[in-house]
Amino acid sequence: MNRINPSKTSILFFMVMMAAAPALFSQEMSFEEYNPTSTLVVPGKEIKQAKFRFIDIHSHQRDMSVEKLTSLLADMERLNEGIMVNLSGGSGESLKEKVQNIGKSFPNRFAVFANVDFEGVGADDWGIKAAKQLEDDVKNGAKGLKIFKSLGLRYKDINGNRVAIDDPRLDPVWAKCGELGIPVLIHAADPKPFWDAMDSKNERWLELKTRPRRKRSATDPAPWEQIIQEQHNVFKKHPKTNFINAHMGWYANNLGKLGALLDAMPNMYVGISAVIAELGRQPQHARAFFIKYQDRILFGKDSWKPEEFPTYFRVLESNDEYFPYYKKYHAFWSMYGLNLPDEVLKKVYYKNALKIVPGLDASLFE
Repeated sequence: MNRINPSKTSILFFMVMMAAAPALFSQEMSFEEYNPTSTLVVPGKEIKQAKFRFIDIHSHQRDMSVEKLTSLLADMERLNEGIMVNLSGGSGESLKEKVQNIGKSFPNRFAVFANVDFEGVGADDWGIKAAKQLEDDVKNGAKGLKIFKSLGLRYKDINGNRVAIDDPRLDPVWAKCGELGIPVLIHAADPKPFWDAMDSKNERWLELKTRPRRKRSATDPAPWEQIIQEQHNVFKKHPKTNFINAHMGWYANNLGKLGALLDAMPNMYVGISAVIAELGRQPQHARAFFIKYQDRILFGKDSWKPEEFPTYFRVLESNDEYFPYYKKYHAFWSMYGLNLPDEVLKKVYYKNALKIVPGLDASLFE
């Protein structure tokens, strides 16, 4: 009687399986690599140009040479962008040079916001000097003030302590903006998940894994809730100054809370830069929010990547379903269109910016 050797049988089975089903053994991949293409077929198409001319209230351009401005304008025309607001205007001579270059080439198509140097907070005359420098920058052409997230996260005073956003030593700056009639576009903190446990329940897990420097904690440098509250304290303390809360104040995922904040602070506006993915996953709720607060929302993109603007246009303008977002690590979901009414679109795209940013050319949007 012939007997089969078990070990030989196992080897034979393995070889047959390898030959018959090679795909079975090629499926191993990292979670980061898994990015399936949807098989869903639904109506809809990319919107490459905005329905109405728009103002990008949130852009960053270090180079504003005449050559660079010429290149930027070509892309702007393709997108139907009327005015680009450069939030990285700097201060002093750097700002003056940017404004002069704009005047030489396209005086009505670009605007710059000034930036404050927070080094030296705590010196007796810091607030007076900072307010005076801002006043000079506005005289030299700045249309507003941009506050980067470094305030609240990284800046320290002359004694080595964290400078809180609501530090009273900064009050002369906020008051000066109200006096000059210019808005403050402020970015505070980062998305709340950056402070949460980095586990399977965190929606931004992949982003934190691939970009670990973005991870924060209650002691690095402070709790998220505290930093956000500091920002709101400033808004309430300076009601004569208009504040544009960048990235919808990181409450685009909780529009009920954001609406309550808008109700409580009439001088607070919000920009939609970098949070379109949050809006695109809740089309009905977001549409109702945009209609209700249509006078308080401004269009902005943040990073200057012309190829990403069509996703913003499609979310705002269309009623398309289940289309992709351009950053997988940002969002594990697909987008849906809000199909906003034309009058709401016009306010978001340009009317609200014209209302609160002085000196912009309204004739571009007629």
